[in-house]
Amino acid sequence: QVQLVESGGGLVQPGGSLRLSCAASGFIFNIYDMGWYRQAPGKQRELVASISSSDSTNYADSVKGRSTISRDNARKTVYLQMNSLKPEDTAVYYCNARYYPTNPYWGQGIQVTVSS
Repeated sequence: QVQLVESGGGLVQPGGSLRLSCAASGFIFNIYDMGWYRQAPGKQRELVASISSSDSTNYADSVKGRSTISRDNARKTVYLQMNSLKPEDTAVYYCNARYYPTNPYWGQGIQVTVSS
């Protein structure tokens, strides 16, 4: 069965850093586009960053310049490095896998809280 398992979240102070990991299994990882989404309380889910099967990347304006998405096809893992964290980064972060035209896969989500 397909699994996307996020890790690396938790509580961090403003200005701090963290690295989220998403370990994938049950599908052909290297041909999928991967992404990180987040959903804050009272807000809609939004794309944070994505990385295609050919390693092209895209970032939300709110995280551009302080975040880096990467993938390791050998380990079937996608990462999101976030620096200079702000309270508005607080959200549940979800790993996503997409391969047109099939339905996407989603992880269970992991909490990131940025607070002093």
